Amino acid sequence: MDANASRVDPKLLELLVCPLTKGRLSYDAEAHELVSEKARLAYPIRDGVPIMLVSEARKIED
Repeated sequence: MDANASRVDPKLLELLVCPLTKGRLSYDAEAHELVSEKARLAYPIRDGVPIMLVSEARKIED
C-alpha cells in the first residue's frame, strides 16, 4: 500500500466526529483506524477513505 494512501489529512481529522457520540476521533496510524475513545469504537480506513459507519467499526475491548 502507498504510504500516503494510509495517511489521514489532519484537516479532515479535525472535521470528522464519531457518528455515535459526535465526539473527537484520534488517528491510529499503525492500525489505519480512527478511534473514538468515548464510544470504544475504531473506524477502519480503506484506500485512504474513513468508513464512518457504526456497523463497520471494530469494538475496542479492554
